[in-house]
Amino acid sequence: MVGMAGMSPVRLLTLGEGLTITFAADELSIFFMCITTLIWVLVGIYAIAYMKHEGGAGRFFFVYLMLYVVLLALDCSANLVTMYACYELMTLVSMLLVVHNRSREAIMATLKYLFYSLCGAYLGLFGIFYLNRYCVDLDFGSASRLDMGALAGHEQTLLIIVFFMLIGFGTKAGMFPLHGWLPAAHPVAPSPASAALSAIIVKSGVLATIRVVYNIVGADFLRGTWVQTAWMSLTLLTVFMGSMMAFREPVVKKRFAYSTVSQVSYILFGLSLLQEQAFTGSLLHVYFHAIIKCGLFLCAGVFLVVCNRKRVDELAGIGRKMPVMLWCYTCFALALVGIPPTSGFVSKWQLAVGALDADVGFFSWLGPVILLISALLTAGYLLPITMRGFFPGADDRCADLQKKEPPLLMLVPLLVLAALAVLLGVFPNGLLSVCQKLACLWL
Repeated sequence: MVGMAGMSPVRLLTLGEGLTITFAADELSIFFMCITTLIWVLVGIYAIAYMKHEGGAGRFFFVYLMLYVVLLALDCSANLVTMYACYELMTLVSMLLVVHNRSREAIMATLKYLFYSLCGAYLGLFGIFYLNRYCVDLDFGSASRLDMGALAGHEQTLLIIVFFMLIGFGTKAGMFPLHGWLPAAHPVAPSPASAALSAIIVKSGVLATIRVVYNIVGADFLRGTWVQTAWMSLTLLTVFMGSMMAFREPVVKKRFAYSTVSQVSYILFGLSLLQEQAFTGSLLHVYFHAIIKCGLFLCAGVFLVVCNRKRVDELAGIGRKMPVMLWCYTCFALALVGIPPTSGFVSKWQLAVGALDADVGFFSWLGPVILLISALLTAGYLLPITMRGFFPGADDRCADLQKKEPPLLMLVPLLVLAALAVLLGVFPNGLLSVCQKLACLWL
């Protein structure tokens, strides 16, 4: 097997007949590695200043860099076995970021993160055992790896197995019903770790889902089945539920965590449609959500360490003290809502049009309706921070603060991310063409 990008595979270990630990970079690997590297660099710069307040900087950066290596290995996995090994290793390393401050709350959140992640991964492992019997091999390629001769008569069983795998790998992506770790882990982790979790770690579930559905099983095997219907239903339920929970949540980081639950399921919904334009929208949203949500969690870190503010109602008047930072936040908020010409509008437009063009019955109109409702709820839980931040009226909760922007090392990454959140919407064609080429590989 040769990676689709033309790079020869590197085999490190043979576990058994047809089971190897092998790495090879294809187009999808490079796509995910680019956004991982961008976020890791910007968050790392921000963390230099932030960790002076949090403490344990040496321990944090050691784990942070080790996790980056594991994520690159996950992106470059050449088969399901390698991907699963890297997936589990990513969980074990990333939990050290969640438990960083070693408080009782952090320990309990880490245990919850570990329990959910391992349960999801084991569902994936169960599916890998089964797929090994009915696939030509478990390598990632541009076509289905199913051995239709060996599979004959076992199609319904395989559908059940694939559904379990979707639930399992959807755990890391925050899909209902195994989404509960996200709102528990984010508030207790340092803000740079929360940014990395929300921007990149959850996308590992997206990557694993793409590999299983499009590289191994094949979209045609699932199209029109009950698995596709159930998958679409779960993603739309998660989109709506996450937005509602975020709307009701008063703690800033927890609100952003529920938002991640909702927004990552936009991506999964696009994948579940098994339609080219929707797939393109999902890949676009991988990048745009990573940039936007990373920026939002870094803003939450500024609220916490510079202003000592954890709750939304404590931020009234914050724009008078640090207007540049709050304008960055506003760019992220508008982009996540999907207001033109920001980046979020481009990906959500592709998802909505893809849903309308897909042959999925009433989901063709239900999907765009749920996405629109979610966008309205997103505006309801993000934009009031801007409005009350700049126009607090008599309820100025930040009047006692000194007028001061965050340190330069924290502000520069926010400015870069805010610029990307807007400019990638104004000039989307380069990234859009890349996503369209990837979509053409499997649809």
